[in-house]
Amino acid sequence: MLKTRVITALSLLFGLLAALFFLPPLGWAWLLAVLSAVVGWEWGALMRLSRQRCYALGGALFILCALLIVGYPAALGGDGWSEAHAWQLGRWFYIPALIFWVIVLPAWLRYRWPMAHPVLGLAVGAVVVLPTLLAFVQLRQLGPWMLIAILALVWAADIAAYFAGRAFGKRKLAPSISPGKTWAGAVGAVLGVLVYGFAVATVWPTPLLPQGAHLALLLVTLTVLSIVGDLFESLLKRQAGLKDSSNILPGHGGLLDRIDSQTSTLPLVTLLWLYPSV
Repeated sequence: MLKTRVITALSLLFGLLAALFFLPPLGWAWLLAVLSAVVGWEWGALMRLSRQRCYALGGALFILCALLIVGYPAALGGDGWSEAHAWQLGRWFYIPALIFWVIVLPAWLRYRWPMAHPVLGLAVGAVVVLPTLLAFVQLRQLGPWMLIAILALVWAADIAAYFAGRAFGKRKLAPSISPGKTWAGAVGAVLGVLVYGFAVATVWPTPLLPQGAHLALLLVTLTVLSIVGDLFESLLKRQAGLKDSSNILPGHGGLLDRIDSQTSTLPLVTLLWLYPSV
């Protein structure tokens, strides 16, 4: 099992690096459109749809992403790219996502609402999946290394949470949703991201990052959101009776399992980047 996990992880890493550094911007967008079909299929499983409807949802999501690429190339890295064009499209996705994660999701986790109706499942998927896919595409315009640095924030949180939880974890964070998560792990995640974020800001200064207390506040906020995103997918899987969103990645589950924490962080990062350009 460990060997399988390592092989899959290395394959994902090399595939990500190759795509980021060698694909042109619109090529990267088309790759995300293809992957969106898998994500849509997995989301259908969380909605407890039939196999045929899961496939249909995956196909519909790919078609929607393809239409966005064809209709708004300047907002996705094509000719005429600008942050203003990116914002004109992105605001319709990132603002609803922000409202969902900051206002709606805390109550959702507290009361553990089910996605009892397909319309609700599709609406939630629209504010969880679509902004994340768009953020992956638009953040690529900052450069491959910058996108990797942003993604690594969640990786740093996960690694720090794992070790802190194993060493000090006793009190469960949300036992009815994800029994493995502890308050010690959450604190470790915050500390790990603070160390990572300030190290990046020191070694690689960029005007995109705030300074001092504002940077600390941003890092803590993103860490909390990453934990919330993870808990939300855990809740949906538990309600759907699934261990993983799929088994497409041997030893790692599905694509949604790999980006669950990114769904709540990447849209906010992109929003903070694009909004000042308006």
